[in-house]
This record gives sequence, structure tokens and C-alpha cells, in this order.
Amino acid sequence: MALVLLTALFPALAMAGEKSSDLRFLVIRDYNGKPVRNASVILHPVEEGKQDKGGFQLKTDLEGRTSFDGVPYGTLRIQVLAQGFQTFGQDYEVNQPTMDITIKLKRPGGQYSVYDDKNQQAPPQDPNKQDQKKDPDQK
Repeated sequence: MALVLLTALFPALAMAGEKSSDLRFLVIRDYNGKPVRNASVILHPVEEGKQDKGGFQLKTDLEGRTSFDGVPYGTLRIQVLAQGFQTFGQDYEVNQPTMDITIKLKRPGGQYSVYDDKNQQAPPQDPNKQDQKKDPDQK
């Protein structure tokens, strides 16, 4: 069952004599180097510049580590998602029998909007609307 799943996710693995790699991941915080636990590390094979359908998801342990053995040589898109951090994504060329990959996650950045303009003036007041700030004794 596991071999069928692997060949479905990584079609190049089905070819006889294909070189493969053992990948070891370490996911840490960019700002202090501490491990990120329970982060999702998602692996997508890339063929001819396009991400193949399917993929494989791993979870980091308490030390921010996870691994995957038997990944065929070639381009692999790695995405990392973790609560409270920016999503990470990058393509890697898998070309060594063992690869150690350290991923540094950043805090979320400020969000910008075309609707947030600090120089924007207050909207014009409706002349037909009663001003509630008037003195209640005034008519």
C-alpha cells in the first residue's frame, strides 16, 4: 500500500534504478531560532516547471523536525504552514543521497489595503442629517 501511494505521488520513483534522497527538515522561528512544532511540511513534485497533482504532508515534532525517505531526484516544491507564521514556499533541487533542509518561518507582516489611505479626508456630511452634537436646548 505504501509503495503504491509513493509511486502515485512521485511518479518518477516508479522507474527502475531511479536515484532517491532522504530528506530531513528542521523548521525554526526566523527571529529566535526556536523550533516550530506541529508545522505542516507539504511536498509537491515539480515536472517541467509545473507542480504535479497530489503531494505528501508531514508534521514537525516538538523539536521542529520531520523527515521523508526515498524522494526521487528532481525538483520538489516545499511548502510549510504553521499557525501564527507566514506561509513558506520554495522549490528545491533534490540531487544528493541525504539532504538537510532548514526552514525559517517569519512572523506575519502588516497587511496593506488600497482602501487604507491615511491621507484620505473624512466623507462629506449629509446636510439633511441632523447633527447630534448640537446643544439640546437649541432649536
